[in-house]
Amino acid sequence: MTRLSAQMRKRNRAVKNPKFPLDTMLEKPGRGHPAKVRPSEISGRAENYRMILDQVWDRLWPPLSKARSTTDVIDALQEGARPYDKEFIPLAELIVGVLQEKKFPKRREAQINFAADSLAGLGSVTPRRSRDICDQERAIQKRAHKILRYEFYIECSCGYKGRSHDHGCPKCGAKIIFEWAPIL
Repeated sequence: MTRLSAQMRKRNRAVKNPKFPLDTMLEKPGRGHPAKVRPSEISGRAENYRMILDQVWDRLWPPLSKARSTTDVIDALQEGARPYDKEFIPLAELIVGVLQEKKFPKRREAQINFAADSLAGLGSVTPRRSRDICDQERAIQKRAHKILRYEFYIECSCGYKGRSHDHGCPKCGAKIIFEWAPIL
């Protein structure tokens, strides 16, 4: 009778109870504390608030500039921000803090932008951090690559064959006529 070695038994036992199954994903723990908000959401909300406040600012600003408490802000919103007042009433306490900041601008457009960017964080981040996030997102969008020029391979009646230059023949200057665009 043949005898089995002890090594074979250990090997078989190890296969039955694997420590790391093959179908699991090993994740590294993230550095720092977990993010509370998405920057793209804050930036998008700020653009929406800019549009809304631009429409109602002339009616909203006079009573809002005199507001010193949460109830004053709610009254100003109900008076001057219709039909968008329901959007801003939950942020009344935050609006009081934004209006009392030392760096609150004097000009209309700057006030709208400052208020919209500050309120976009909805209180989950500070108004200052909300403005910083909006600035960072706008910088990212500004740096995004875009097509500056595109060209076509053309065959012209003058005999030129090759790449076009500014949508036309570099030899004779004949332009490419686009069917969907008006001729200039």
